[in-house]
Amino acid sequence: MTAERLRVAQVTLGLEVGGQERLLVEMARHRDRARFDWTVIVLGKRGTLADAIEAAGVRVMPLDAPPGFRPGLWRRLARLLRQEHFDVVHTHDDRPLLYGMPAAWWAGVIKRVHTHHHGRLEHITWRQRLLMRQAARFAQHFVCVSHDSAHYMIEQGVAAARVQTLWNGIDLTRFAYQGPCDDGPIVTVARLSPEKDIATLLRAARHVVTAFPLARFEIAGNGPCRDALRQLAKDLQLNEHLTFQGEVRDVPALLARARLFVLPSQSEGISLTLLEAMARGLPVVPTQVGGNPEVVE
Repeated sequence: MTAERLRVAQVTLGLEVGGQERLLVEMARHRDRARFDWTVIVLGKRGTLADAIEAAGVRVMPLDAPPGFRPGLWRRLARLLRQEHFDVVHTHDDRPLLYGMPAAWWAGVIKRVHTHHHGRLEHITWRQRLLMRQAARFAQHFVCVSHDSAHYMIEQGVAAARVQTLWNGIDLTRFAYQGPCDDGPIVTVARLSPEKDIATLLRAARHVVTAFPLARFEIAGNGPCRDALRQLAKDLQLNEHLTFQGEVRDVPALLARARLFVLPSQSEGISLTLLEAMARGLPVVPTQVGGNPEVVE
């Protein structure tokens, strides 16, 4: 390793708005700049959060690799890691693990760390599971964001001695305690993707507004299920009671005017939005999956 600052490569799939990506921005902002020289390597496109990371003094290097299995990406990534003389490679989630850990080993990187940000991956194929197990052999340390996630990694064959739990954190200066707003909306903040199961929330909302006609819901976030969810809300006759906010930059302000926070996910690691809502002092109604019980308890 270098005698001065450690050169660290953070490898991520993308930098669009999501929990893992937002956490990477916070890590960049709060890193010890005297000790660590960061570079964020993006396997895919640059993404909307790249500007925030660069504003924190971190270089962003997008590789623009298309989706799908790309065997040539191992060699390309290994060449980059060798040229840049990184001391540490830190991969985030599954595709970066698959490519980043073997590439880091081939490039002779001394320290190799992987963080598993999600919960249990129930819908991956046997081929994907086999590839992940093989790639995991090249990681020296596994960091999981919940005990449930750590147990899952051990079940997948990662040696327990290489696995540790480090819960996600948030910046409490941005999410100071306030308490619920009695006449505010019921709020959720989530990517509109299948695992977040916003459709179940909409069906529950139909029952709520039948019993409490003044109830209002606000859903912040965007994603591939947006159009289908809007149609479902219309079919359930929720349009007068529900607002899709899209991407919300000022999440603290949204939570400040809420009365209740709901998280209907089918899978979670440690939800940043759940932490943020609880820090604000909101009552929360999450599903009992992943690290959610660890947060609530």
